[in-house]
Amino acid sequence: MSKNTADETPVCCCIDVGSIIDNTDCTATYSRVFADKAQADETLAALSAKAREVESEPCQIVPRYTEADEGVRLDIDFVFSCQAETMIFQLGLR
Repeated sequence: MSKNTADETPVCCCIDVGSIIDNTDCTATYSRVFADKAQADETLAALSAKAREVESEPCQIVPRYTEADEGVRLDIDFVFSCQAETMIFQLGLR
């Protein structure tokens, strides 16, 4: 067995899920530059709808708009109530 802090089973090289998903990372971030604010707003609405499909408790959605040379930068933090929801949201965007 390795000196990893996770609980490992030597027979099948399994690891306890609680050591991977420990609810310490419940925030998904998104960042992109758009030609204009209307395009950024469309993307914010679409991503917010996807987050609402995943949430068990209300997801805190924090958008930030900043001017960029190419247009408008949209940065969004999606704060879910648990790390599993964060992962489901991120995987759903792939």
